[in-house]
Amino acid sequence: MMAASQGRLQDRRPLSIIDIGSNSIRLVIYEGLARSPTVLFNEKMLAGLGRGIVSTGKLDPEAVTRSMEEFRRFRALSEQAGAERMYVLATAAAREAINGPDFIHRAEQVLGTEVHVLSGRQEAYYSALGVISGFHPANGIAGDLGGGSLELVDINGEAIGDGITLPLGGLRLQDMAKNSLAQATRIAKTQLAKAKPLKGGQGRAFYAVGGTWRNLARLHMEMNNYPLGVMHHYEIGTESASTFLKQVAKGDVEKVKGIEGVSKARRSLLPYGAVVLQEILNVMQPSKIVVSAIGVREGYLYSLLDEIERKADPLISAAEELARLRSRSVTHAHELVDWTGKSFEAFGIDETPDEARYRRAACLLADIGWRAHPEYRGRQSLNIIAHASFIGVDHPGRAFLALANAYRHDGVFNENIAPEIKALATPRYLERARILSAMMRVVYLLTASMPGVMPRLRWESRGNGALALVIPADLAGLYGERPAGRLAQLAKITNRRLFLSVDGGPSVGAK
Repeated sequence: MMAASQGRLQDRRPLSIIDIGSNSIRLVIYEGLARSPTVLFNEKMLAGLGRGIVSTGKLDPEAVTRSMEEFRRFRALSEQAGAERMYVLATAAAREAINGPDFIHRAEQVLGTEVHVLSGRQEAYYSALGVISGFHPANGIAGDLGGGSLELVDINGEAIGDGITLPLGGLRLQDMAKNSLAQATRIAKTQLAKAKPLKGGQGRAFYAVGGTWRNLARLHMEMNNYPLGVMHHYEIGTESASTFLKQVAKGDVEKVKGIEGVSKARRSLLPYGAVVLQEILNVMQPSKIVVSAIGVREGYLYSLLDEIERKADPLISAAEELARLRSRSVTHAHELVDWTGKSFEAFGIDETPDEARYRRAACLLADIGWRAHPEYRGRQSLNIIAHASFIGVDHPGRAFLALANAYRHDGVFNENIAPEIKALATPRYLERARILSAMMRVVYLLTASMPGVMPRLRWESRGNGALALVIPADLAGLYGERPAGRLAQLAKITNRRLFLSVDGGPSVGAK
């Protein structure tokens, strides 16, 4: 393998997936097989293989020719990136077309590897695995809308129900309805009325997978001036969704705010995606729509992991990787996880399972901005974390991670930090972000960002709720005005009497 830079994880071996859909063909090259996969390269072409398949029964001839040319390029790119394995998946159009077998044979010759033609049930299964891999945990109905079909499947934690496939993909629905949105609505209504997975979805989440629905979500973000342009785990309330989808389903998408952010080739399918989603809401009556940026490809990768790797927390895995790549000491980051956990316990601060996960991730990410100029470390850390391709975290949790690290650099009482990100956090998350960052600001002045000190620091009760942070006698040289001043900030935020003390020596009050 070619030499990787130090910005790459040295124990990873690249692999690639080519996803042959009814509308698009995509190559994704990943850094390696991992619980939270990182993309090295991503390219797609809107081939439109399934266009006209309803009337002809065949893949579009021009699209087939263009696809073969693109396969040559995708193979060359995969080899150029050093991918050791290439997996090729084909979905609805290729499995249903009369000339599908010939197309697959030609594709295998060009790509030099087997093409896995997924059945509708397999497509639903891998889509479900993708959702399971990206949410912690997933509970609801996953719907993967492609160009040729819609897969629906019930997910509850690791449990996957029997998936179904319906002929409601954007291209197919457009063809079946002969470009009539009214007819498309009637077709969607008929098909979804008998969709068994939706019957068990009332009051649960609907996970929207697929490019058309992601583009609809992008438009919804624009219309509502949403402050964070991260698609994964974007949530839409059903009332808001209903009003928005009615507008898009009228068909005049060029007047919708933010439409310039959607490629012209995809715009014509947006109303059909809106029609299908409207009918899903009518039948299922979900609690909310949750957008997934990952689907069949990531689900397939997830299926290749062993059981231990599958059970790993994707958010913690990604934060761990960034700590390895960008912090001064990954050991120090792990010590910070342990020390803040003990500190929360000493202060009597309770945590839900998700809050404990988010605290852990925030600690692993606490030093990723150290190479920036001191005045910009907070801003850089916030931007990296807020916009990182993390999975297993919702947007309020993402705001907590970003704010904790911004406050750690720029001050816990700085009210000017990222008001748009603060608007996403709950009041409880805002409070926890300040407390966590205040603890970080104390301990970083005692460790010089290097490991070995934190495991030796301890909190001692001094009665009446007062606590002393005790430094071992042999580390007395670390004692000073600056850490005592930071401790005073922590005391103010937590409304406690705090002291900085050397073991066997005097204590200095921080409040």
